[in-house]
Amino acid sequence: MKQLRAKTKLAILATATSACFLLPSSAGAASQAPVCPGPASPGSARCHAHVVTNANGAPRAETAPKGYGPTQFRGAYGLPSAAATAQTIAIVDAYDDPNIASDLNVYSKQFGLPQCNSSNPCFQKVNQSGSAAGPFPQASSGWSLEIALDVEVAHAVCPNCKILLVEASSNSLANLAASVNTAAKLGANEISNSYGGSEYSSEVNDTAYNHPGVAVTVASGDNGYGSFGFPAASPNVITVGGTTLTLGAGNTYGSESVWSGAGSGCSLYVKAPSWQSFLTACAGKRGTADVAADAAPSTGAAVYDSVRYQGRLGWFQVGGTSLSSPLVAAVYALAGGLPSGTASSSGLYGHLGDSTVLHDVTSGSNGSCSTIMCKGAVGYDGPTGVGTPKGIGAF
Repeated sequence: MKQLRAKTKLAILATATSACFLLPSSAGAASQAPVCPGPASPGSARCHAHVVTNANGAPRAETAPKGYGPTQFRGAYGLPSAAATAQTIAIVDAYDDPNIASDLNVYSKQFGLPQCNSSNPCFQKVNQSGSAAGPFPQASSGWSLEIALDVEVAHAVCPNCKILLVEASSNSLANLAASVNTAAKLGANEISNSYGGSEYSSEVNDTAYNHPGVAVTVASGDNGYGSFGFPAASPNVITVGGTTLTLGAGNTYGSESVWSGAGSGCSLYVKAPSWQSFLTACAGKRGTADVAADAAPSTGAAVYDSVRYQGRLGWFQVGGTSLSSPLVAAVYALAGGLPSGTASSSGLYGHLGDSTVLHDVTSGSNGSCSTIMCKGAVGYDGPTGVGTPKGIGAF
């Protein structure tokens, strides 16, 4: 009952304080911590969200949102306010967030977005088998904050899209892969995956992420150069790296640099797909990332979560490539999704170097190396791929 009263009070405060929305502090000023500390055990994955923390290292939970919201993301990246065609964005995560439907509506009310309810069924949660009736897996406060980030950012960027949350029974790569197949079977046009584990030799035989015509986005990771893992290394996905996004006047695009935590590098096992034949830095292996968007916790998203992450509930500021993956999935939705039969990443590379549809991120680094795989560069680079969205023309 105490938790319910606290949740209700925070919801009322959040609704009443829309004028108190606070932008993130300057880049680099925010301390942060991984929501799902790692490394993940073999055969399993960890989420890639990072939450802003206070001076004591505890996650900051506010009564009003602090971080970027719909206006900032759509304004900075020059995005339309809605998709022209019906789109379903699937979010695949592990474990259960029991409050996600109500938390999404708190978020939506705060930012003037459509509420998802019986008259506007824009959100649905299903289990790994695709059942909306459950049973659902056990709850996890860390993965719940990840789920809140993914679902709310997708709704923020594409408010007229349907959001399908598929909850894997556990964080095993096998269960997460099964959930991706469930999302595709249920008709998702885009599937966002904000998690990853270590690479393994038999990943070259994986087919779970191979869904031509579906934009399958995967977070590149959050430990910098050399840390991306799997499924980010799959040639069948759009691996999304991360930047630090600084706004210009009136929530327009200001500048971007490589986020120091963005995962990048060359796969240990997967051969370069044909559209990466130019990538000599990886000696014939798959390079990550393919594209990027805002990921730095210091310029992260405002996220509402009431599951009590580390005993706290309310508004969190969250980043990581867990933010950039659903953001880019929603950009694909705004663009109408991939053409039927199209391989996920292939179309992006046709726009490499096109400044009319992509922001080329040429500054910053995520580690130390002698190639473009750890630093911003003209054209392609590892941390940000071909660049970041500049409208929907490249998607």
